[in-house]
Amino acid sequence: MNADRVFQMPFADIYPLYAKKVERKGRTVEELDEVLCWLTGYDKQGLDQQIAQQAKLADFFEHAPRIHPNADKITGVICGVRVENIEDPLMQRIRWMDKLVDELAKGKALAKILRA
Repeated sequence: MNADRVFQMPFADIYPLYAKKVERKGRTVEELDEVLCWLTGYDKQGLDQQIAQQAKLADFFEHAPRIHPNADKITGVICGVRVENIEDPLMQRIRWMDKLVDELAKGKALAKILRA
């Protein structure tokens, strides 16, 4: 899938997939929201607003209140690519989000996911 297509995907289409993934693995939507809020600086109301507005991923990250200063500590492989080596800043943020959701679904402790 090319980057432009990914950037234009609505966050509202991706969020339920994330929720289903983490719930299937015994985690909660509240934990998912906590992880997403940690990364982006949105609060729950802000996440809900982005979903209601059908914000594209590019806009979701462009309007994020702040990317967490420890986000650069997110490392590992997602979709066969090391997230720390992704050069496009927007794609790297999207893959950080994917990586955090994967860690949550795999049962990693929330404190470790949030790079505390």
